[in-house]
Amino acid sequence: MNETKVKKMLFILSKGSIENAYAAFVMANGARMEGIEAEIFFTFFGLEAVQKKKLEHLKVATVGNPAMHIPTMLGGLPGMEALATNMMKKEMEKLDLPTVSEFLEILSDSGCKLWGCKLAVDMFHLKEEDLIDELDGILTIGDFYARANAEGTHLLFI
Repeated sequence: MNETKVKKMLFILSKGSIENAYAAFVMANGARMEGIEAEIFFTFFGLEAVQKKKLEHLKVATVGNPAMHIPTMLGGLPGMEALATNMMKKEMEKLDLPTVSEFLEILSDSGCKLWGCKLAVDMFHLKEEDLIDELDGILTIGDFYARANAEGTHLLFI
């Protein structure tokens, strides 16, 4: 029997764009489906994905995103971000992907741990009631690294 060497995946989400949030969510969900432990650490603007008032309003990053294949100046025009976000959400609906809040609930229910970064929470003056109920807690970076201190654990920065 060939046992996997990857035992645990820790994802660090630092950006609040919809494409980055879904990248972390899909990868964490895939890990759980493969029987691999998964955790997501939401830091800096990645915290927007777990803020009750912001999580369903994440947008596509149109400026400085080479994968958009549009000049930066066009990406900054009024309405471009909304247009790109609506287009992406329609494509995601076609694939029957869950909304951000539904995906976070799925991840939590699957055993994926969801952590807020203490430094970022303090810096943005957030309170626990501003964050989703599925959040497992708020950790310092040291606490988060301690969770990575095991053989077969990998960290991925998104």
